[in-house]
Amino acid sequence: MNKELSVAVQLARQAGQVVMDVYATNFAVASKGQNDPVTEADRQANDLIVKGLQAAFPRDTVVAEESPSPDGLPASGRVWYVDPLDGTKDFIARNGEFSVMIGLAVNGEAKLGAVYQPEGDVLYAGAVGREAWMERQGIRSPLVIKEQDAGRPLTLTVSRSHRHPMVETIGRALGVGNEIPSGSVGLKIGLIARGEADVYLEPGPYTKRWDSCAPEAILRAAGGAFTTILGQPLVYGGSLSSRVLVGDQLANRHGLLASNGFCHERVVQALRPLVEALGLSTQKARGSESIDGQA
Repeated sequence: MNKELSVAVQLARQAGQVVMDVYATNFAVASKGQNDPVTEADRQANDLIVKGLQAAFPRDTVVAEESPSPDGLPASGRVWYVDPLDGTKDFIARNGEFSVMIGLAVNGEAKLGAVYQPEGDVLYAGAVGREAWMERQGIRSPLVIKEQDAGRPLTLTVSRSHRHPMVETIGRALGVGNEIPSGSVGLKIGLIARGEADVYLEPGPYTKRWDSCAPEAILRAAGGAFTTILGQPLVYGGSLSSRVLVGDQLANRHGLLASNGFCHERVVQALRPLVEALGLSTQKARGSESIDGQA
């Protein structure tokens, strides 16, 4: 995976420069749908990354947020997931909390990722089973999550721009002692990998595979855990039946739960009484995954 990780890091940095070039202008904001803005930075970074991955790995499948949805995905093999500008609302708000995210899944499992925050020149990267690291302004340091005191209150990192209405209830159920708002999913996972937060969760089906693949690989490489809110693995492969995978079927329909790993099971158990309130059940989730490979 040396070449794959090197290419992902290089493309993330190059796309980050494209994003910052647009950031410095009076850019226009368009809409892809309700509460779903897009800018020229999203499109330009998307084109650069997709072309770069296709040139480096012509046999791989590339799924990117600003590219047309694929007609289908292989149940096995290599699939790149690209979010060229995660945190577009934060980009528009000019708060710096946005990132470029590139992840590779192999046989349905997140394997490596690069998350680059151009504001401040911060890079997170890692490969599952190998290592994870952070590089800030040229200074590189390993990301290795240290065991935490099981009895202390948890620190939850939450979305700055789209806070789920269940967050307050969930926070009480988990005994959260502190919250850290942040923009991009990748930057929230960076906070966990650095030991500054313990948990991130998105209870609803509002993220896509390109939101989770790179962050999952990095966090797991650092020693953390990343699953659905039911504690089940996220699946990045294609359909296990003849059904076609398109559009919203790329969604993480059973939410996201990321943690330092040591508190993960505790969090899953605390969430169980709230699962029904979110309209989910373990049986339903497993059933849907067996049909179409979604997490």
